[in-house]
Amino acid sequence: MSDLVPATKIGLVVLTLNPGPSFVDWLDSVRSQTLGPEHLLVIDSQSTDSYPERAKDYGFALHMIKQGEFRHGKTRQLAIEILSDAEVVIFMTQDAVPGTPDSFANLIKGMSAPDIGAAYGRQLPRKGASPIEAHARLFNYPDRSQVKSVENIQDLGIKTPFLSNSFSAYKRSALMEAGGFPPHLDFGEDVYVAARMILNGWRISYVADATVYHSHRYSYREEWNRYLQVGRFYGKEDWIVKTFGNAKGEGLNFVLSELRYLFSRNLFLIPSSLFRTILKFVGYHVGKNRFLARMANGSGR
Repeated sequence: MSDLVPATKIGLVVLTLNPGPSFVDWLDSVRSQTLGPEHLLVIDSQSTDSYPERAKDYGFALHMIKQGEFRHGKTRQLAIEILSDAEVVIFMTQDAVPGTPDSFANLIKGMSAPDIGAAYGRQLPRKGASPIEAHARLFNYPDRSQVKSVENIQDLGIKTPFLSNSFSAYKRSALMEAGGFPPHLDFGEDVYVAARMILNGWRISYVADATVYHSHRYSYREEWNRYLQVGRFYGKEDWIVKTFGNAKGEGLNFVLSELRYLFSRNLFLIPSSLFRTILKFVGYHVGKNRFLARMANGSGR
C-alpha cells in the first residue's frame, strides 16, 4: 500500500465550507489516486450548498460543525480524534486538487524514514493564475525535495518549520508528542506543529513530486488581512521567531525574485507587486504590535 509501513492505516481529511461544483472534480481526483486512504473524512462548517454531501458517494464520512465553532487548530485536532485508528493523516483544503494520480503515494513515500514526523507537497499555480499569484507558489514550493531538521535552522531560519496544511501528512505519534494541533490557534497551526516536532527531534519532509494545484488571487484587502494574521500569530507565538529567527532575509529574496519574474512576464504588474510588499510589511507589524499591546494591557492570550 505504501513504503511507510506495510500495514500503516492512512486517513484523509478535508475541511469544507460551500465548496461549490468544483468539489466534484476534487472528489474525482481523489478517487483516481493510486493510494487510497482507508479512512475518509469531511468536516463541514454548515455549508449552504449541497456539495459536501456528495462526498458520501465517494466513501467519505461527513461530520458537521457549527460555522462559529471552526478554528484551524481545534477543527484539525477534532479530525485526528475522529480518525483514531489512522496512524498517518493527510490534510487537504477543498481547493487543493491533486496534480497527478500518485500525489498521495509520493507524499507518503516522502515520509517513510522513521524520524520524519510530517510531510507536505508541492503547490502549483492553478489554471489561469496571475503572474503574481503564480510566482508566490513557484518561490515557496520549488521543484527540489528537502528534509528539514534542527540542523537546518542556521541556514534556513524561519523557513525550517514551514509547512502547509493545504496538502500535508502527519504521523500520529509525532503529532501527539508535539501536543497535537493547538486549539487556541486560528492561523499558523501547521507551522506551530512543525516547530514543535523539529524541537522534539523529528524531521519535516518537503516532497516536490507530490503535487496539488492550489493558489489564490488575493485582493489588496485580503493581502492586508492575511498579513495582520501572520503578524498576530508570530506575536502570540514569539518563541518560534526566537528559536528559528525572523524572515527578513527571506522576505527580501522573495521581493527580488518576484520583480525579476514580473520583469520577464508583465512589467505593468510591478507597481502592484511593490504596493503589495508594503501592505504585507505594514500589515505584519501592525498585527504583531496590536497583539503585543493587548498583552501589555492584560487582554491578550
